[in-house]
Amino acid sequence: MEVFSFLTIEEPSEGNYKELGSKFLAFAYPVSSEEEIKIKIEALKRKYFDARHHCFGWILGEDKGRLRAFDDGEPNHSAGDPILGQIKSKNLTNVLVVVVRYFGGVKLGVGGLIQAYKTAAEDALNHAIIIEREVTRCLTLHYPYESTTDALRLVREFELIIIRQEFLEECVLYAEVKRKYFTSFKSKVDLLQVTGHKISFLLSE
Repeated sequence: MEVFSFLTIEEPSEGNYKELGSKFLAFAYPVSSEEEIKIKIEALKRKYFDARHHCFGWILGEDKGRLRAFDDGEPNHSAGDPILGQIKSKNLTNVLVVVVRYFGGVKLGVGGLIQAYKTAAEDALNHAIIIEREVTRCLTLHYPYESTTDALRLVREFELIIIRQEFLEECVLYAEVKRKYFTSFKSKVDLLQVTGHKISFLLSE
């Protein structure tokens, strides 16, 4: 099933939870790649180097196809899964949540840990601004200068997001088109070509 939009968070947010002396500091981030995730986790490890655990969960992709949970030494499935579960419960993607734990000297047990990591992650996400993002496809539109009016009409009609333009003998327009409009956009370009307009486009990966 084709996805036209997804929910994510607008900017980083924080939360916390305390239980029997242990402190759980939670950090939620909007992310777009595994490399970005790695950088943010490493930054938190450097900042909170004296903490015992840096547990996390993340989901990537408009189809939520890539995800991971990490317990960082806590009992299996007691930290990463509860964090990941909170991201899933809000139907989010392109989100990383890290929970940093300072041990308070009293063991919480598996049940207590699950509740603590879940609550800390939930608090961070409750402080986040959730937004809907449209899924887009990148394209390059080619047209002769005399067809500029037709090209700009396409921009307006299909709400193309212009990235860059080059006005030469053959003009080039780099843009993004919302996935929900792509089929209609392609049909319109095909129609223009049939009626003699020299407008074409290429999709970028």
